Amino acid sequence: MDLKSGYPFWAIKNGLMHAFPALRQDLRCEVAVIGGGITAALIADQLVCHGHDVVVIEQRDIGWGSTAASTALLQYEIDTPLRELAKRHGIDAALLAYRACAQAIDELQALAEQVRGVDFQSTLSLYYASRRGHLRTLLEEYELRERHGFAVEWLDADGVAEEYGFAAPGAIRSTPAARMDPYRMTYRLLTRLLAQGAQVYDRSSVTSVTTGTRRVQLRTTHGVQVDCEHLVVASGYAAQDWLKLRVARNRSSYAVVTDPLPPALLGPLRTTLMWETARPYLYLRSTADNRLLVGGEDDAIDLPARRDAQVDRKAARLLAKLRRLFPQLTVQPTFAWAGTFAETEDGLPFFGAHPQWGPRVHFAMAYGGNGITYSMLGAGLIRAAIEGRRHRLAELFSFRRLS
Repeated sequence: MDLKSGYPFWAIKNGLMHAFPALRQDLRCEVAVIGGGITAALIADQLVCHGHDVVVIEQRDIGWGSTAASTALLQYEIDTPLRELAKRHGIDAALLAYRACAQAIDELQALAEQVRGVDFQSTLSLYYASRRGHLRTLLEEYELRERHGFAVEWLDADGVAEEYGFAAPGAIRSTPAARMDPYRMTYRLLTRLLAQGAQVYDRSSVTSVTTGTRRVQLRTTHGVQVDCEHLVVASGYAAQDWLKLRVARNRSSYAVVTDPLPPALLGPLRTTLMWETARPYLYLRSTADNRLLVGGEDDAIDLPARRDAQVDRKAARLLAKLRRLFPQLTVQPTFAWAGTFAETEDGLPFFGAHPQWGPRVHFAMAYGGNGITYSMLGAGLIRAAIEGRRHRLAELFSFRRLS
């Protein structure tokens, strides 16, 4: 599955950070993880650090799928606002999801401090009303979060103009939030796992899976067989191909990164992620080398050739929106790209076993705008399932909510 178009900034900036071999011989392990992106890396790291024997198998080069196209805004806020999620699943479940995502950002920070060199920085998150008609529902969202103890602050139009220099009817400013380089994090984690005895292979495609009561057998295009006790399918948006019924809609999102800007010109954008209430929404954040990364312009395109043809036009529209917000900034685009992402109906991910495959095959579908945050949560959830323990998010993030 072709997951991206154009020139993703992270892969070009970092290059091939480590060469992993292809899988050429049969092996046995406790847990096999299919996928070599940030989701697979976080899950494999969690398992190995708790004593599990893990093999990672990726069909491309490591990190070269949707991870290379990720814009890596780390937020506890879900694409589905808290008030809407509460209407769907009840306030207790909605609060559980939001609070867990906030905790996940702290866990990602702790992990980034361990592996180092992944450009992790804590930030603020500014969720602003795109137009006056959105103000009432945004204020309701703010009041609900404040009532339940989230660290939020309301900025009126004057406050937004004074502190950020653009016009918006109002905004929620919140913490925690963060940014990082997801490509570097993936490579740092997987190379660390090699030193801990795990095995990582790329350019190795799994062609068949056979499940039994005690074991799972995989076979690759090279005729290699992998025998494992548990299989984790963390292959991103391609994981939907494993299921007879679709559980999410694939879409395309677009991004552009600018040349570096003087830090003084960036001002509060150096430490604030921004996104708007309109759908599809514009979002932006800075990078460690003072570039602006601008994303959005999402559409329903799921054909790589059509997505490829849209990149330049979408990048121009993103930059035009940026210039309308901040006319004082003179920006020059450096790279533009697009990537596939998936949306679930309620904005929540799916983690765990699916009835079609039985209890030894665990899916990690960290779909939505919170993909990396969800992946951090999913790492603990998948480990609990493999170890036979209950997890507080297992029911909410399971496939059972589809029934």
